[in-house]
Amino acid sequence: MSDGAVLVDLEGVSVRAGAVRILDDVSLTVRAGEAVGIFGSNGAGKTTLLRLIATLQPPQGGRCSVFGADMYSVARYDVRHRIGYVGHTPGLYPELTLLENLAFVADAQGLPTSEALRSLELVGLGGAADRRADHSSHGMQRRTEFARILMTGPELLLLDEPHSALDADAINLVDTLVHRTVDRGGAAVLVSHDRDRMNTLTTRTHEIKNGTLL
Repeated sequence: MSDGAVLVDLEGVSVRAGAVRILDDVSLTVRAGEAVGIFGSNGAGKTTLLRLIATLQPPQGGRCSVFGADMYSVARYDVRHRIGYVGHTPGLYPELTLLENLAFVADAQGLPTSEALRSLELVGLGGAADRRADHSSHGMQRRTEFARILMTGPELLLLDEPHSALDADAINLVDTLVHRTVDRGGAAVLVSHDRDRMNTLTTRTHEIKNGTLL
């Protein structure tokens, strides 16, 4: 990915839930080599914006493309493998072990199971590989999601409240993931209510308020 290439391009995007506008006339461009922070209070629209960029939330107005794929078309499914999304709530299969969760992803991307175990070891969970996700702490589940990012190396990293309820080592891991993605020529978008932390980790920040990006 060439430095400065447009990865995310939103213009006048809106998302509604019934009569309520969750996102209202949002425009945002994210280029390769950038780490962009979005901060705002709870309910401001941060998570919806991130899910939109992750191709998980369809737009209902405006223009929206990710890696050049129109988010109104089926082409959005073709770019998902280039995106690493970690939501505020870990997205693991609860009945599977931590290793099985990562092995499932590895198999889908043509990677050996050994890469799943290696990634768990890198985040300090090698000894917990056989523990079921629903028997693991929230912090361990978050680390497993970070291990997935290490394993797959996405070009676009999307993190929702990434530092929430983490110990110091895990916070450093988040920062490493962001820097590694950007240094490889990708981009990162982080949403948080913590403006100060966003300022230290990102190349620029935006505030979102009542669904509008300021």
